[in-house]
Amino acid sequence: MAGVTVLYTGPYKYHKNQHKRRNILSLALVALLCVASYFLGIWQHSHSATSSSFSTIFTAITCKQSPITTPPSSFVASSLDFTAHHTADESPVVSGSTKRFRPCDVKYSEYTPCEDRDRSLKFPRDRLIYRERHCPAKKELLKCLIPAPPGYRNPFPWPASRGMAWFANVPHKELTVEKAVQNWIRVDGDKFRFPGGGTMFPNGADAYIDDIDQLISLRDGSIRTALDTGCGVASWGAYLLSRNITTMSFAPRDSHEAQVQFALERGVPAVIGVLASNRLPYPSRAFDMAHCSRCLIPWHLYDGLYLIEVDRVLRPGGYWILSGPPIHWKRHWKGWERTKEDLNEEQTALEKVAESLCWKKIKEQGDIAIWQKPFNHMDCKVAKKQIQLPHFCAAQNPDAAWYNKMETCITPLPEVSSKSQVAGGLLKKWPERLTAVPPRITIGSLKGVTADMFLKDTDLWKKRVGYYKTLINQLGQKGRYRNLLDMNARFGGFAAALIDDPVWVMNMVPTIAKVNTLGMIYERGLIGSYQDWCEAMSTYPRTYDLLHADSIFTLYKDRCDMEDILLEMDRILRPEGTVIFRDDVDTLVKIKSISDGMRWDSQIVDHEDGPLKREKLLLVVKTYWTAQDQ
Repeated sequence: MAGVTVLYTGPYKYHKNQHKRRNILSLALVALLCVASYFLGIWQHSHSATSSSFSTIFTAITCKQSPITTPPSSFVASSLDFTAHHTADESPVVSGSTKRFRPCDVKYSEYTPCEDRDRSLKFPRDRLIYRERHCPAKKELLKCLIPAPPGYRNPFPWPASRGMAWFANVPHKELTVEKAVQNWIRVDGDKFRFPGGGTMFPNGADAYIDDIDQLISLRDGSIRTALDTGCGVASWGAYLLSRNITTMSFAPRDSHEAQVQFALERGVPAVIGVLASNRLPYPSRAFDMAHCSRCLIPWHLYDGLYLIEVDRVLRPGGYWILSGPPIHWKRHWKGWERTKEDLNEEQTALEKVAESLCWKKIKEQGDIAIWQKPFNHMDCKVAKKQIQLPHFCAAQNPDAAWYNKMETCITPLPEVSSKSQVAGGLLKKWPERLTAVPPRITIGSLKGVTADMFLKDTDLWKKRVGYYKTLINQLGQKGRYRNLLDMNARFGGFAAALIDDPVWVMNMVPTIAKVNTLGMIYERGLIGSYQDWCEAMSTYPRTYDLLHADSIFTLYKDRCDMEDILLEMDRILRPEGTVIFRDDVDTLVKIKSISDGMRWDSQIVDHEDGPLKREKLLLVVKTYWTAQDQ
């Protein structure tokens, strides 16, 4: 028996091993086929459903209605493909369980929550404090959708919008009467025309800017960011754009009815704002140039408080331009209906304030005077031994500017080792400064931010914006979008990636951000502001064509209601405008459950790196409707 057993041991083991090999090979082949099928499915799903289907959605919106013809019909939701594009389990929202937000009364069509007329009257009129931001308490917040006025149309595409806007969009004729002689604006049938005139530039903003260009160079790239105080309809900023200079224009609400709203309809950056008691919502050393053309700000009063604030936001070597009273008063005093003595006294006081800031008056020619801020404070500190007031501020954050009070002290510039150095670092000329590492990063003033991080972020947003354009056809079409808002701008990469497109981006840095990056955004030659998204933005309804919300709801989790932020986004978004949400998929599902009741059409799509990423995109289109459609 033992021999028999030994005789058949070899063949038995051979066949047994062969059987095992076949099983292993079969299992490997099945596994390989499963993996191949899985990735083939992903490829087909992401390319056909995500890119093609959703591009078709946005193309349909464009083809459906020309932006400069009659108002479009309501968006047909049934044409949308709402197939899920992520791996999370998203149960369909039952129509009956979705909260439907009702339209507000038509009287709220121009509602600005933090600059409400009735609320403002409760505050002091001294120094125009009543025109500052005074936001509603939580119990006062509107829980309805702000309607567009009857007959609202999508604005004209840029650059046509610089010169005209639809009357129905901003139905106010006050400025056409009040400023008729100054050629600000006029009515032409169903349109407004903007001839480009201004109080101090009757020959037009272009000619006025040419006059400034003869005094300081506006074309060599050294001036990129500008601040226009008391901007009117922002013609100065509108015509500077052709010189590659981007202007932050501001004016208070109600000073002249709808002036900031007109500016935004023209496709020009502007916000509601006023110099009163709070700092302007910008960092120190932000602007290359500041401007006042008969803005009626009392620069010489209150110990020079307002000019001191301009000094804070001007970069080292920056310019301040003044035209209008009291400049050239010997010629204009009769037209200004003021006495020679009064105007002479004002100019003398103004010159003293500028001197106390260590500014140098470099030109006064015709109706224009220009001062320059020093490149550093080495000589100024010596001069302060003779001119003691205003003194240098001590122990303050120069970039803190959200309800922070202005002070009658000079914001000190960063230290330098020689008189030839530029405090805070020398900026590259435009356009090199857009992609150059900002000085605030180079000198290490932004904690935890390195040059390598900045450069990688710039490349990342080029990739992301390229992906956005595959999903949203209009983003790649010139003229479809003009006014864009980045609600959480970080390094400004989103705006930088769009620099060659005919758009401008308002870069908002949330006040609760871990790192205050707004200063470096300005160093890149971009513009923006601080913002707490638990409050309304200082702008009119229907300001922006596209909102970019990167991780906003993760940032504000447990700080304020998601619903309130979404209602504010709806207020400032134009009909048929677009929102790009970028966040964790669970957060996006919550956003979608609310936005489905806001007359928005939306769809969740994959991250640019594929479906396995938890971060996704929620793309939204605000449907067209007006007060007459309620």
